[in-house]
Amino acid sequence: MNNKIGRREFVLTGAAAGLSATAISTVQAAAPAVHTGASKPVVVSSANGFTMKNGGKLNCVETAFDRMAKGEDVLDALIAGVNIVELDPEDASVGYGGRPNADGVVQLDSCCMHGPKKQAGGVAAIEGVRTPSLVAKAVMEFTDHHLIVGQGATEFARSLGFKIEDDLNTENSRRMWLDWKRRIDPDHYLDPKLRVAAGHEAGLEMVTEGLIGEDEYYGTINCNGVNHKGDVCGVTTTSGLSWKIPGRAGDSPVLGAGLYVDGDYGAAGSTGRGEANLFGLCSFVVVEELRRGKSPLDAGMEALRRIQRNTVEKRLLNSRALPGFNVSFYVINKAGDYAGVAMYSHNDERRFAVCTENGAELAKVEALLEGSAAS
Repeated sequence: MNNKIGRREFVLTGAAAGLSATAISTVQAAAPAVHTGASKPVVVSSANGFTMKNGGKLNCVETAFDRMAKGEDVLDALIAGVNIVELDPEDASVGYGGRPNADGVVQLDSCCMHGPKKQAGGVAAIEGVRTPSLVAKAVMEFTDHHLIVGQGATEFARSLGFKIEDDLNTENSRRMWLDWKRRIDPDHYLDPKLRVAAGHEAGLEMVTEGLIGEDEYYGTINCNGVNHKGDVCGVTTTSGLSWKIPGRAGDSPVLGAGLYVDGDYGAAGSTGRGEANLFGLCSFVVVEELRRGKSPLDAGMEALRRIQRNTVEKRLLNSRALPGFNVSFYVINKAGDYAGVAMYSHNDERRFAVCTENGAELAKVEALLEGSAAS
Protein backbone atom coordinates (compact mmCIF):
# COMPACT_ATOMS: atom_id res chain seq x y z
CA MET A 1 0.00 0.00 0.00
CA ASN A 2 1.49 3.32 -1.08
CA ASN A 3 0.48 6.46 0.73
CA LYS A 4 0.45 9.86 -0.95
CA ILE A 5 2.08 12.75 0.87
CA GLY A 6 3.11 16.25 -0.27
CA ARG A 7 6.58 17.61 -0.86
CA ARG A 8 6.27 19.73 2.22
CA GLU A 9 4.37 19.35 5.45
CA PHE A 10 0.74 20.38 5.32
CA VAL A 11 0.12 23.50 7.41
CA LEU A 12 -3.32 24.58 8.58
CA THR A 13 -3.87 28.37 8.83
CA GLY A 14 -7.62 28.53 8.57
CA ALA A 15 -7.37 27.28 4.98
CA ALA A 16 -5.24 24.68 3.25
CA ALA A 17 -1.91 26.16 2.16
CA GLY A 18 0.43 24.95 -0.51
CA LEU A 19 -1.78 22.43 -2.32
CA SER A 20 0.55 20.33 -4.45
CA ALA A 21 -0.37 18.83 -7.83
CA THR A 22 2.00 15.89 -7.49
CA ALA A 23 2.59 13.16 -4.96
CA ILE A 24 5.43 10.92 -3.98
CA SER A 25 5.10 7.34 -2.83
CA THR A 26 6.28 6.19 0.54
CA VAL A 27 6.30 2.82 2.21
CA GLN A 28 3.45 2.66 4.71
CA ALA A 29 4.72 2.37 8.25
CA ALA A 30 2.97 0.43 10.98
CA ALA A 31 0.71 2.53 13.16
CA PRO A 32 2.24 3.18 16.56
CA ALA A 33 0.32 2.08 19.64
CA VAL A 34 -0.04 5.74 20.61
CA HIS A 35 0.55 8.56 18.16
CA THR A 36 1.55 12.04 19.24
CA GLY A 37 2.32 15.12 17.21
CA ALA A 38 1.02 16.29 13.83
CA SER A 39 -0.98 13.96 11.60
CA LYS A 40 -1.23 13.87 7.82
CA PRO A 41 -4.76 15.04 6.96
CA VAL A 42 -6.66 12.54 4.82
CA VAL A 43 -10.18 11.54 3.89
CA VAL A 44 -10.99 8.08 2.54
CA SER A 45 -14.24 6.56 1.35
CA SER A 46 -15.78 3.97 -0.90
CA ALA A 47 -15.48 4.74 -4.62
CA ASN A 48 -18.81 6.58 -4.84
CA GLY A 49 -17.23 9.23 -2.64
CA PHE A 50 -15.20 10.13 -5.72
CA THR A 51 -17.62 9.49 -8.58
CA MET A 52 -20.75 11.24 -7.27
CA LYS A 53 -21.05 15.04 -7.23
CA ASN A 54 -24.84 15.68 -7.37
CA GLY A 55 -24.29 18.24 -10.11
CA GLY A 56 -21.66 20.18 -8.17
CA LYS A 57 -17.94 20.72 -8.65
CA LEU A 58 -16.67 18.75 -5.68
CA ASN A 59 -17.20 15.12 -4.74
CA CYS A 60 -17.58 13.73 -1.23
CA VAL A 61 -13.92 13.36 -0.28
CA GLU A 62 -12.97 16.73 -1.80
CA THR A 63 -15.76 18.48 0.08
CA ALA A 64 -14.85 16.81 3.36
CA PHE A 65 -11.14 17.52 3.01
CA ASP A 66 -11.73 21.16 2.01
CA ARG A 67 -13.94 21.79 5.03
CA MET A 68 -11.53 19.96 7.31
CA ALA A 69 -8.65 22.07 6.01
CA LYS A 70 -10.60 25.23 6.77
CA GLY A 71 -10.84 24.21 10.41
CA GLU A 72 -14.31 22.69 10.47
CA ASP A 73 -15.03 19.84 12.87
CA VAL A 74 -13.98 16.59 11.19
CA LEU A 75 -17.33 14.84 11.60
CA ASP A 76 -19.23 17.87 10.29
CA ALA A 77 -16.92 17.89 7.27
CA LEU A 78 -17.38 14.17 6.59
CA ILE A 79 -21.15 14.38 6.85
CA ALA A 80 -21.21 17.34 4.47
CA GLY A 81 -19.29 15.09 2.09
CA VAL A 82 -21.63 12.10 2.30
CA ASN A 83 -24.64 14.42 2.00
CA ILE A 84 -23.58 14.93 -1.61
CA VAL A 85 -23.95 11.21 -2.26
CA GLU A 86 -27.15 10.89 -0.21
CA LEU A 87 -28.79 13.66 -2.25
CA ASP A 88 -27.52 12.47 -5.65
CA PRO A 89 -30.34 10.56 -7.40
CA GLU A 90 -27.76 8.91 -9.67
CA ASP A 91 -26.36 6.91 -6.74
CA ALA A 92 -28.77 4.03 -6.34
CA SER A 93 -27.28 2.74 -3.09
CA VAL A 94 -27.53 5.72 -0.76
CA GLY A 95 -30.18 8.23 0.31
CA TYR A 96 -32.61 9.70 -2.20
CA GLY A 97 -33.21 7.22 -5.01
CA GLY A 98 -31.60 4.38 -3.05
CA ARG A 99 -32.70 0.80 -3.54
CA PRO A 100 -36.14 0.22 -2.00
CA ASN A 101 -37.03 -2.79 0.12
CA ALA A 102 -39.14 -5.73 -1.05
CA ASP A 103 -42.30 -3.64 -0.66
CA GLY A 104 -40.90 -0.81 -2.79
CA VAL A 105 -40.19 1.49 0.19
CA VAL A 106 -36.81 3.21 0.60
CA GLN A 107 -35.55 2.60 4.14
CA LEU A 108 -32.20 4.11 5.07
CA ASP A 109 -29.49 3.36 7.67
CA SER A 110 -26.61 5.47 8.97
CA CYS A 111 -24.24 5.89 11.89
CA CYS A 112 -21.46 8.30 12.82
CA MET A 113 -18.71 8.39 15.44
CA HIS A 114 -16.73 11.33 16.80
CA GLY A 115 -13.30 10.25 18.00
CA PRO A 116 -12.31 13.22 20.20
CA LYS A 117 -15.75 13.50 21.81
CA LYS A 118 -16.16 9.72 22.27
CA GLN A 119 -19.72 10.03 20.98
CA ALA A 120 -21.79 8.16 18.40
CA GLY A 121 -25.28 8.01 16.94
CA GLY A 122 -27.23 6.01 14.41
CA VAL A 123 -30.57 5.35 12.73
CA ALA A 124 -31.91 2.25 11.00
CA ALA A 125 -34.87 1.67 8.66
CA ILE A 126 -35.70 5.39 8.69
CA GLU A 127 -38.12 6.53 5.98
CA GLY A 128 -38.74 9.87 4.32
CA VAL A 129 -35.42 11.63 5.10
CA ARG A 130 -32.92 12.02 2.27
CA THR A 131 -29.93 12.57 4.58
CA PRO A 132 -30.01 9.94 7.34
CA SER A 133 -26.42 10.80 8.27
CA LEU A 134 -27.66 14.12 9.64
CA VAL A 135 -30.30 12.33 11.70
CA ALA A 136 -27.65 9.94 13.02
CA LYS A 137 -25.61 12.98 14.08
CA ALA A 138 -28.71 14.42 15.79
CA VAL A 139 -29.10 11.16 17.74
CA MET A 140 -25.49 11.61 18.87
CA GLU A 141 -25.94 15.26 19.83
CA PHE A 142 -29.45 15.41 21.28
CA THR A 143 -30.06 12.04 22.94
CA ASP A 144 -28.43 9.63 25.35
CA HIS A 145 -28.86 6.83 22.79
CA HIS A 146 -26.74 5.35 20.03
CA LEU A 147 -29.43 3.90 17.76
CA ILE A 148 -33.06 4.79 16.94
CA VAL A 149 -34.93 2.66 14.42
CA GLY A 150 -37.96 2.48 12.15
CA GLN A 151 -40.94 4.76 12.69
CA GLY A 152 -39.35 6.03 15.88
CA ALA A 153 -36.37 7.31 13.90
CA THR A 154 -38.67 9.02 11.40
CA GLU A 155 -40.67 10.70 14.18
CA PHE A 156 -37.45 11.73 15.93
CA ALA A 157 -36.31 13.41 12.72
CA ARG A 158 -39.71 15.08 12.29
CA SER A 159 -39.54 16.45 15.84
CA LEU A 160 -36.24 18.16 15.03
CA GLY A 161 -37.58 19.81 11.90
CA PHE A 162 -36.27 17.44 9.21
CA LYS A 163 -38.41 17.36 6.09
CA ILE A 164 -40.27 14.04 5.89
CA GLU A 165 -41.20 12.98 2.36
CA ASP A 166 -43.81 10.41 1.41
CA ASP A 167 -41.55 8.58 -1.05
CA LEU A 168 -37.78 8.66 -1.65
CA ASN A 169 -37.97 6.62 -4.85
CA THR A 170 -36.83 8.13 -8.11
CA GLU A 171 -38.09 7.02 -11.50
CA ASN A 172 -35.00 4.81 -11.82
CA SER A 173 -35.23 3.17 -8.39
CA ARG A 174 -38.92 2.41 -8.89
CA ARG A 175 -38.32 0.99 -12.38
CA MET A 176 -35.60 -1.33 -11.04
CA TRP A 177 -37.84 -2.47 -8.20
CA LEU A 178 -40.63 -3.29 -10.66
CA ASP A 179 -38.16 -5.26 -12.80
CA TRP A 180 -37.09 -7.23 -9.71
CA LYS A 181 -40.71 -7.77 -8.61
CA ARG A 182 -41.71 -9.19 -11.99
CA ARG A 183 -38.80 -11.62 -11.88
CA ILE A 184 -39.58 -13.06 -8.45
CA ASP A 185 -43.37 -13.06 -8.40
CA PRO A 186 -44.80 -13.66 -11.87
CA ASP A 187 -47.31 -16.22 -10.59
CA HIS A 188 -47.63 -15.14 -6.95
CA TYR A 189 -45.35 -17.55 -5.06
CA LEU A 190 -47.02 -19.22 -2.09
CA ASP A 191 -43.96 -20.88 -0.57
CA PRO A 192 -42.02 -18.26 1.45
CA LYS A 193 -38.80 -20.24 1.10
CA LEU A 194 -39.10 -20.29 -2.67
CA ARG A 195 -39.90 -16.61 -2.72
CA VAL A 196 -36.85 -15.62 -0.68
CA ALA A 197 -34.59 -17.81 -2.84
CA ALA A 198 -36.12 -16.41 -6.01
CA GLY A 199 -35.64 -12.84 -4.78
CA HIS A 200 -31.95 -13.36 -4.10
CA GLU A 201 -31.42 -15.11 -7.43
CA ALA A 202 -33.29 -12.38 -9.30
CA GLY A 203 -31.09 -9.71 -7.73
CA LEU A 204 -27.90 -11.53 -8.66
CA GLU A 205 -29.23 -12.05 -12.20
CA MET A 206 -29.64 -8.29 -12.52
CA VAL A 207 -26.05 -7.82 -11.37
CA THR A 208 -24.83 -10.41 -13.88
CA GLU A 209 -26.81 -8.76 -16.67
CA GLY A 210 -25.22 -5.42 -15.86
CA LEU A 211 -28.51 -3.75 -14.92
CA ILE A 212 -27.10 -2.82 -11.53
CA GLY A 213 -23.55 -2.90 -10.20
CA GLU A 214 -22.49 -5.22 -7.39
CA ASP A 215 -21.67 -2.19 -5.24
CA GLU A 216 -25.18 -0.83 -5.83
CA TYR A 217 -26.78 -4.17 -4.97
CA TYR A 218 -25.25 -4.04 -1.50
CA GLY A 219 -25.15 -0.24 -1.35
CA THR A 220 -23.42 2.13 1.08
CA ILE A 221 -20.83 4.87 1.41
CA ASN A 222 -18.36 4.92 4.28
CA CYS A 223 -16.21 8.03 4.79
CA ASN A 224 -13.47 8.47 7.41
CA GLY A 225 -11.11 11.35 8.05
CA VAL A 226 -8.33 12.71 10.23
CA ASN A 227 -7.15 16.32 10.40
CA HIS A 228 -3.72 17.77 11.11
CA LYS A 229 -4.39 17.62 14.87
CA GLY A 230 -5.14 13.90 14.76
CA ASP A 231 -8.92 14.25 15.26
CA VAL A 232 -10.46 11.07 13.81
CA CYS A 233 -14.12 10.67 12.85
CA GLY A 234 -16.24 8.53 10.54
CA VAL A 235 -19.69 8.14 9.01
CA THR A 236 -21.50 5.41 7.08
CA THR A 237 -24.82 5.77 5.26
CA THR A 238 -26.81 3.47 2.99
CA SER A 239 -30.11 2.30 1.57
CA GLY A 240 -28.99 -1.20 2.47
CA LEU A 241 -29.33 -4.44 0.58
CA SER A 242 -31.43 -4.08 -2.55
CA TRP A 243 -35.04 -5.24 -2.07
CA LYS A 244 -34.37 -6.38 1.48
CA ILE A 245 -37.00 -7.68 3.88
CA PRO A 246 -38.79 -4.58 5.24
CA GLY A 247 -37.21 -3.54 8.52
CA ARG A 248 -33.93 -5.31 7.82
CA ALA A 249 -30.95 -3.46 9.27
CA GLY A 250 -27.51 -4.35 7.99
CA ASP A 251 -24.10 -3.47 9.33
CA SER A 252 -24.10 0.22 8.40
CA PRO A 253 -25.99 1.62 11.43
CA VAL A 254 -24.33 -0.70 13.94
CA LEU A 255 -21.29 0.54 15.86
CA GLY A 256 -18.39 -1.85 15.44
CA ALA A 257 -19.76 -3.30 12.20
CA GLY A 258 -20.41 -0.72 9.49
CA LEU A 259 -18.23 1.79 11.33
CA TYR A 260 -15.92 2.03 14.30
CA VAL A 261 -13.78 4.93 15.49
CA ASP A 262 -11.31 5.13 18.35
CA GLY A 263 -10.00 8.67 18.56
CA ASP A 264 -6.65 7.45 19.91
CA TYR A 265 -5.94 5.00 17.09
CA GLY A 266 -8.06 5.33 13.95
CA ALA A 267 -11.24 4.47 12.08
CA ALA A 268 -12.64 1.78 9.82
CA GLY A 269 -15.86 1.38 7.88
CA SER A 270 -17.26 -1.11 5.43
CA THR A 271 -19.30 -1.77 2.31
CA GLY A 272 -20.46 -5.11 0.94
CA ARG A 273 -22.36 -8.00 2.53
CA GLY A 274 -23.51 -6.54 5.82
CA GLU A 275 -24.44 -9.81 7.49
CA ALA A 276 -20.87 -11.10 7.11
CA ASN A 277 -19.53 -7.94 8.69
CA LEU A 278 -22.10 -7.93 11.47
CA PHE A 279 -21.29 -11.47 12.54
CA GLY A 280 -17.70 -10.56 13.41
CA LEU A 281 -18.13 -6.83 14.22
CA CYS A 282 -15.24 -6.45 11.85
CA SER A 283 -14.78 -2.67 11.83
CA PHE A 284 -14.15 -2.97 15.56
CA VAL A 285 -11.68 -5.76 14.81
CA VAL A 286 -9.83 -3.50 12.36
CA VAL A 287 -9.48 -0.68 14.88
CA GLU A 288 -8.38 -3.10 17.59
CA GLU A 289 -5.64 -4.26 15.25
CA LEU A 290 -4.60 -0.62 14.79
CA ARG A 291 -4.45 -0.31 18.56
CA ARG A 292 -2.09 -3.29 18.65
CA GLY A 293 0.24 -1.52 16.23
CA LYS A 294 -0.73 -2.93 12.84
CA SER A 295 -0.81 -0.79 9.72
CA PRO A 296 -4.20 0.03 8.15
CA LEU A 297 -3.49 -2.49 5.40
CA ASP A 298 -2.63 -5.35 7.76
CA ALA A 299 -5.50 -4.49 10.11
CA GLY A 300 -8.00 -4.59 7.28
CA MET A 301 -6.67 -7.91 6.01
CA GLU A 302 -7.08 -9.45 9.45
CA ALA A 303 -10.78 -8.58 9.44
CA LEU A 304 -11.20 -10.10 5.98
CA ARG A 305 -9.51 -13.30 7.14
CA ARG A 306 -11.95 -13.45 10.05
CA ILE A 307 -14.89 -13.16 7.65
CA GLN A 308 -13.43 -15.91 5.48
CA ARG A 309 -13.03 -18.21 8.49
CA ASN A 310 -16.60 -17.56 9.58
CA THR A 311 -18.10 -18.27 6.16
CA VAL A 312 -18.91 -21.98 6.22
CA GLU A 313 -22.49 -22.27 4.97
CA LYS A 314 -22.55 -23.81 1.51
CA ARG A 315 -25.06 -21.26 0.23
CA LEU A 316 -22.49 -18.52 0.92
CA LEU A 317 -19.57 -20.24 -0.82
CA ASN A 318 -18.56 -20.13 -4.47
CA SER A 319 -17.25 -23.00 -6.58
CA ARG A 320 -13.82 -22.66 -4.93
CA ALA A 321 -15.33 -23.02 -1.44
CA LEU A 322 -14.48 -19.37 -0.78
CA PRO A 323 -16.87 -16.58 0.23
CA GLY A 324 -19.29 -15.94 -2.62
CA PHE A 325 -19.63 -12.24 -1.80
CA ASN A 326 -17.45 -9.19 -1.36
CA VAL A 327 -16.73 -7.02 1.66
CA SER A 328 -14.50 -3.95 1.66
CA PHE A 329 -12.94 -1.90 4.47
CA TYR A 330 -11.67 1.69 4.38
CA VAL A 331 -9.13 2.30 7.12
CA ILE A 332 -7.18 5.24 8.51
CA ASN A 333 -5.00 5.59 11.57
CA LYS A 334 -4.37 8.65 13.71
CA ALA A 335 -1.11 9.37 11.90
CA GLY A 336 -2.91 9.70 8.56
CA ASP A 337 -1.90 6.36 7.02
CA TYR A 338 -4.70 4.67 5.13
CA ALA A 339 -5.73 1.62 3.13
CA GLY A 340 -8.63 0.18 1.18
CA VAL A 341 -9.00 -3.61 1.29
CA ALA A 342 -11.53 -6.09 -0.08
CA MET A 343 -12.18 -9.81 -0.13
CA TYR A 344 -11.79 -9.64 -3.93
CA SER A 345 -10.49 -6.93 -6.25
CA HIS A 346 -12.20 -8.33 -9.38
CA ASN A 347 -9.10 -8.33 -11.58
CA ASP A 348 -7.65 -5.26 -9.87
CA GLU A 349 -10.66 -3.17 -10.90
CA ARG A 350 -11.86 -2.16 -7.44
CA ARG A 351 -10.94 1.29 -6.20
CA PHE A 352 -11.56 3.51 -3.20
CA ALA A 353 -11.58 7.29 -2.87
CA VAL A 354 -8.77 9.23 -1.19
CA CYS A 355 -8.24 12.95 -0.73
CA THR A 356 -5.04 14.48 0.67
CA GLU A 357 -3.38 17.88 0.23
CA ASN A 358 -2.54 16.67 -3.29
CA GLY A 359 -6.16 16.32 -4.28
CA ALA A 360 -8.58 13.44 -4.78
CA GLU A 361 -7.97 10.16 -6.54
CA LEU A 362 -9.26 6.64 -6.91
CA ALA A 363 -6.68 4.36 -5.29
CA LYS A 364 -6.24 0.64 -5.77
CA VAL A 365 -7.97 -1.68 -3.33
CA GLU A 366 -5.78 -4.48 -1.99
CA ALA A 367 -7.50 -7.89 -2.09
CA LEU A 368 -7.26 -10.85 0.27
CA LEU A 369 -8.29 -13.41 -2.37
CA GLU A 370 -7.64 -13.71 -6.08
CA GLY A 371 -10.35 -13.77 -8.72
CA SER A 372 -13.94 -12.77 -8.04
CA ALA A 373 -16.70 -13.67 -5.62
CA ALA A 374 -18.75 -15.30 -8.36
CA SER A 375 -16.34 -18.12 -9.15
